[in-house]
Amino acid sequence: MNNNKKKPNPIDVHVGSRIRLRRNMLGISQEKLGESLGITFQQIQKYEKGTNRVGASRLQAIASILSAPVSFFFEGAPGEDGTPASGLAEEGTAFVTDFLNSSEGIQLNRAFVKITDAKVRRKVLDLVKALAAESTHND
Repeated sequence: MNNNKKKPNPIDVHVGSRIRLRRNMLGISQEKLGESLGITFQQIQKYEKGTNRVGASRLQAIASILSAPVSFFFEGAPGEDGTPASGLAEEGTAFVTDFLNSSEGIQLNRAFVKITDAKVRRKVLDLVKALAAESTHND
């Protein structure tokens, strides 16, 4: 079997995963993002998988719609040789991405962002830390 399929560039895959991350953080569907850009949700899927490369002007439009600086989409990107910029940063990015792509992570993030009082946000964070510490002591 001749496998002529070209593997997506690691940077394109990374940028696509960051688009997905930001879109999920904001609770915007692929359809809605595509509509805002005048393209299909299938095209958004291809960008998010890294199958299709996002052009500079399109990335600028996506950044504007998702209220993020263009640099956000490159944070933690692999180096030129395809290796992570730094193992620790990549590990942290993967952890955050996995969390925000989970149902609970999305729900928690959306609810937390709606809390406008900084003191209440701090108390929620303290509660979550206390619960996490308790669960590790009980394991």
